[in-house]
Amino acid sequence: MKEKILNMIYPRHCPMCHEILKNQNRLICPECEKELHPISGARCMKCGRPVDKEEEYCKECGKHHAKFTQGKSVFLYNEKWKHSIEKYKYYGYREYGDFYAKAMFAFAGDSIARWNPDVILPVPLHRKKQKIRGFNQSAYLAERISRFSGIPYEENTIYKRCMTKSQKKLNAQERRKNLKGAFGLLREVRGKSFLVIDDVYTTGSTIEAVTECLLEGGAEKVYFLTLCMGIQ
Repeated sequence: MKEKILNMIYPRHCPMCHEILKNQNRLICPECEKELHPISGARCMKCGRPVDKEEEYCKECGKHHAKFTQGKSVFLYNEKWKHSIEKYKYYGYREYGDFYAKAMFAFAGDSIARWNPDVILPVPLHRKKQKIRGFNQSAYLAERISRFSGIPYEENTIYKRCMTKSQKKLNAQERRKNLKGAFGLLREVRGKSFLVIDDVYTTGSTIEAVTECLLEGGAEKVYFLTLCMGIQ
């Protein structure tokens, strides 16, 4: 009843076309759902980026040995996804996260089951940025994926030590340097395996920085899952 009342006052919008959903029990309109195409075909064995059939690793993973165990993204990042995620993160369309999380689990649930992590973690925001934004978009997704999978969720295991420059306009090398030592631990992680959740994977510098922090604390394995994979 509470949800029905909220939907009447603040009706859900489709996360792709942004129109009010005619059926408020849906998370995406039928027309946009038909146009969704998750990443398929050959993938990099490390980060999950699309590759040619004869390739085992993408160019980035081939030349740079990533410390995470394995990862996956569900959709390719494009202008439509960029607009959707911006509305989710900055303009109050938090309900989009319900669709994102459901899609992530629907198309990557088999990978989560195979990885069998002990704990699900979000990429943390610095407290000042989270206060400005009002929420951590990755934590919103991680908490819901935890519900779907039954894997425990922890938000306060890892934290962002300092405010860093926006990653958007930095190249891969600058991104890695920007995040060097940016994360710290608040809980014991020794011997555990983790699944790290974020919205977009581009160069992998954020996931790598989080992974490095966890491994230095004694974590056994680190996997990642993101909604979108940036095209390089």
